Amino acid sequence: MKITLLGTGTPAPSLNRQSSGYLFEIGNDIIVMDHGPGAHQRLLEAGYSANDVTHCFITHHHYDHMMDYPRLLLTRWDQGGHNLPELKVFGPEPLIEINNRFIGPNGAFAFDIASRIQSPASLAVYKVRGGKGERPYPDPELREVKPGDVIEGLDWKITVGPVRHVQPHLSCVSYRLENDTGTVVYSGDNGGVYEPFVDFCKGADVLILMNHFLSNTELTKEYREMSGSHLDNAEIAKRADAKLLVLSHFLPTFNKLGVKEQMITEMAGIYHGPIVLGEDLMQIALPLDNIEIIAD
Repeated sequence: MKITLLGTGTPAPSLNRQSSGYLFEIGNDIIVMDHGPGAHQRLLEAGYSANDVTHCFITHHHYDHMMDYPRLLLTRWDQGGHNLPELKVFGPEPLIEINNRFIGPNGAFAFDIASRIQSPASLAVYKVRGGKGERPYPDPELREVKPGDVIEGLDWKITVGPVRHVQPHLSCVSYRLENDTGTVVYSGDNGGVYEPFVDFCKGADVLILMNHFLSNTELTKEYREMSGSHLDNAEIAKRADAKLLVLSHFLPTFNKLGVKEQMITEMAGIYHGPIVLGEDLMQIALPLDNIEIIAD
């Protein structure tokens, strides 16, 4: 299994960090988890294309986690050959409604899609790429998921887990990916030390957590309970007995001199395993016997 961090930032604008996005290469499957603004550009920079992606998992429907989903979907449909299987998409409700608002008959991109299906010029391009007959409408395979659901691939399994974020306003989930090289848990956005999520993480080889801000600088008690911070993440990793902790979803304030060093020092007093500060395009290879992390 190879993990590529596509976006390690937040909704805050940044020239260095794109919004949330993660890619997992397992055998012939390319799985993306979340696809926020800028994540698709990072996917291209990492050497992949939309056509390579077989599965897309969304943790929740904040725009910084799924704004590039329609780009992935439409690029794959428009550029792919007629034999390319439909993209398999998973996420919490209302995934189906949101997808329809993008590409449904009255969706935001319905006029674009209609022109590519009906225009003689577009149909000529479609035929050059191997298409025959009428051009089909994009039709991803959609499945709305909730904690406890299990999705199985050829040689991998993903279990849907709980998180504490902005419920009940949005449904939010996490994912646990397992294959014979190891186990990775991606939190999406989780706040505080949420016991159901801690249990879900136990025994993970790699734990990817939202590290939005520094603990004890939160605006309110509720803010800390909905957004991940460094001391809480260290406690989660400790209780879960994770082998490797990867921090992501950083606000630009972490770029201030000495902040990251102080944060790691404080976290090391709680969690004694290796801690990685995620960067866009960083790659992590499993199994972790000979840990290999490549930062571009």
